Amino acid sequence: MASALPDPVPLHLVRRALVTKLRHHGDVLLASPVFTTLARAAPGIEIDALVYLETAPMLTGHPAIAQLHAIDRDWKERGVLTQARAEWALLRTLRARRYDLLIHLTEHPRGLALARLLRPRWSVTRERDKRAALWRRHFTHFYRLPARTERHVVEQNLDALRRIGVYPDEADRRLVMVPGIAAEQKVAALLAEHGLAPREFVQVHPGSRWLFKCWPAEHTAALIDLIVADGLDVVVTGAPDDPERALTTAVLAALRPATLPRVVNFTGALSMPELAALTGYARAFAGVDSAPMHIAAAMGTPALALFGPSSEFAWGPWRVAQRVVVSTQFSCRPCGLDGCGGGKVSECLTTLPVERVHAALTSLLAQTQR
Repeated sequence: MASALPDPVPLHLVRRALVTKLRHHGDVLLASPVFTTLARAAPGIEIDALVYLETAPMLTGHPAIAQLHAIDRDWKERGVLTQARAEWALLRTLRARRYDLLIHLTEHPRGLALARLLRPRWSVTRERDKRAALWRRHFTHFYRLPARTERHVVEQNLDALRRIGVYPDEADRRLVMVPGIAAEQKVAALLAEHGLAPREFVQVHPGSRWLFKCWPAEHTAALIDLIVADGLDVVVTGAPDDPERALTTAVLAALRPATLPRVVNFTGALSMPELAALTGYARAFAGVDSAPMHIAAAMGTPALALFGPSSEFAWGPWRVAQRVVVSTQFSCRPCGLDGCGGGKVSECLTTLPVERVHAALTSLLAQTQR
């Protein structure tokens, strides 16, 4: 598609590009179509990524990424000298790549430092306040987001490319996550060990980085009881941190005794690539707004997602068979708050009835029956 822009970036003059996404796991995965789109539009460009170290597995193996650079947030915990050496080594590595184009997909101030130190010929980031003189001095292009209507984060990321004259095709928009052969083999062995067949179990992921985005443990347990009663096994997954382990423990404790033999708990036992491999084997995913929900979309696994204070329009499962369940009683949602009044409990989530969620899952399973 030809660009009507007066200032598109001439891609034939770009040899290397750096795309930065300094956010959490799900945010990074939702940026994966940017690499696909740019590589398709300009196959001769080497495209690198810069992310936080813990989120690097979300992009490892992406076929459009030449080099994946990472910032370890623990550097600052190891002393000023260690951090300075690590930062200097990273800067030298990035400088050696001689980037012609910088695509900064967050509001992180490091983007300004990179634009100043790497001196790319072209650089694009989200539009800043008119008073942000330094950003305007060091970036050549600024992409805009709707002021009053919501736009999915995937499309927001792609807007950075649109602003420089690169327009995505339909096939470019899908999420990309590559678990890798080692993760696939480990998960296949784990499933066989527990007598689980691919596409014969539902993955239930109760947790989120933010617990105010989670459904009550007893509700999740009741849903698992119903799934097992319907004849499917359940695999429960969760992060290795203490809050998610505690949530999983509470869910398992609330299950009916007859349900327990059909439930396998992998909480804290899987790496991100292994979690993706497991999700790819699942019949469906059931959980809340979280990185694992986005992984389900990337792996093409039908997703049931519960949304409370966050927006399903901006963060919902992307381009996958889905059911999104939200409250019809609270006109204040999505509010973006950490619980009602900042109280860490979101009543728009805690009041979602189990029967309604189960009905949505049943409908999704029927729609995607193979």
